[in-house]
Amino acid sequence: MELRYLGHSAVLLSDGETDVLIDPFLSGNPKAAISAEEVPADVILLTHGHGDHFGDTVEIAKRTGAPVLAIKEVADEIAAEGVEVFDPNLGGTVMFEWGRVKLVPAWHTSTTPKGTPSTPAGLVIDFRGTIVYHLGDTCLFSDLKLAASRGNPIDIALVPIGGHYTMDRFDAVTAVEFVAPKFVVPVHYDTFPPIETDAQGFKRDVETETSAKCLVLAPGENHSL
Repeated sequence: MELRYLGHSAVLLSDGETDVLIDPFLSGNPKAAISAEEVPADVILLTHGHGDHFGDTVEIAKRTGAPVLAIKEVADEIAAEGVEVFDPNLGGTVMFEWGRVKLVPAWHTSTTPKGTPSTPAGLVIDFRGTIVYHLGDTCLFSDLKLAASRGNPIDIALVPIGGHYTMDRFDAVTAVEFVAPKFVVPVHYDTFPPIETDAQGFKRDVETETSAKCLVLAPGENHSL
């Protein structure tokens, strides 16, 4: 599996056959590594409805034919645009040919650009046997341990570190302790001034205080497992 960081919280998972696109905020994203007109997708996964995660979802889905997985209320709004959706709620798991996706809690808020209120989520993704946990936009809370301990250990955790709207880089180190992944990739930082932070400081703290290896990826950079 190859993980490509696209900037902010957008990530592309690929094995050369299937492209799983997460939180495709590309248009209007000063850190975006690819445009909405060229990014591939076989399925799109959303953590929640805020514009910096919902992003170009509908446009990409219509261009590629990719279905969208999002929590019920967000999925209903997207379905009204003529897009195929999967609409689980927290705790729900959706099966795919390539694996499965489970929605787990994230402590945050969520309203779509059109004003639909909903509950934010994290995504536990089994992509052909590699377990990826996108924490979504969340503060630090102890049930991150529970979400990560159900099933196989987490291979890669995508953890917000920017502070202001999510946990900061210091709380994020504790989140890594709770989740206990093999690798951690920081996301949701440096896109705008309120969330600028020291990613290398986070890497240093993670690798000093936990057993995880931290991968600080520039937008557009890949990591292969």
